[in-house]
Amino acid sequence: MITSDKLRQLCKLIEREPNDTFLLYGVGMEYKKLSAYAQAIEYFDRVIGIDPGYCYAYFQKAQVRELMSQPEEARQAYQEGIAAAKRVGDSHAQGELEAAMEML
Repeated sequence: MITSDKLRQLCKLIEREPNDTFLLYGVGMEYKKLSAYAQAIEYFDRVIGIDPGYCYAYFQKAQVRELMSQPEEARQAYQEGIAAAKRVGDSHAQGELEAAMEML
């Protein structure tokens, strides 16, 4: 399994706080950096499952789908993120998601 010191530390923290979206997001980001895309998506999905308003988890999930050459899945993640941003009133995140989707 692909790992790093930071990833190991985050996973230890998650053992104590398994629903901490900040930690889960961090693990997803570490997996993304390590090009372990399936694991990254798994963690971004966990974040979204706990907090459907965590807009940047959708953004990162879409970015990973782009890296995996899955444009339709990326577009879907961007659209879901835009809808989430509208629900929570985060116009900044909404704008970033819309801009990223336009570049797809």
